[in-house]
Amino acid sequence: MTRYSGLAIGLHWLVALLIFGTFGLGLYMTELPFSPDKLRLYSWHKTIGVSVFLLVLIRLGWRLWRRPPPPPPMARWQRVASHAVHHLLYGLMLAVPLSGWLMSSAKGFQTMWFGIVPLPDLLPASESVGDALARTHWFLNLALCGLVALHLLAALKHQFIDRDGLLGRMWPGRHGDTT
Repeated sequence: MTRYSGLAIGLHWLVALLIFGTFGLGLYMTELPFSPDKLRLYSWHKTIGVSVFLLVLIRLGWRLWRRPPPPPPMARWQRVASHAVHHLLYGLMLAVPLSGWLMSSAKGFQTMWFGIVPLPDLLPASESVGDALARTHWFLNLALCGLVALHLLAALKHQFIDRDGLLGRMWPGRHGDTT
């Protein structure tokens, strides 16, 4: 079966790792009392979020330039569901960091990338808008977690039930044809 390119595989797993890490960091940091450590964790959370946003844009550009390999034979409903989940995953991988950036802007906290590159505020400061965006950011994260779980379950189904080699196309370190 044809595999994804090394760059696509690397971006897939790097973004997955960053999403898991920043979600856990987000859950942890919000419960901390206000302190310099909490501010530092927020800064890292924002840096990871901006990095995810940029890496997903790179991945989308690569995917447009270099088409993914065709899926293995499967029922039409599975193919439709797969396309829908992938489109929603890409949308959420962009919407989650964007909602965080918008929230930070509305709450009056500038987003800095790696503590060096200041990003422009996208909205004027507004407590009510900031609170609404905080809720939006949370619900988008929950939706992303749900879709990631569905994506993972589908990959495991293909690996252990269908045994169609689908997981091997995106698994790092395997040899074979790449697309």
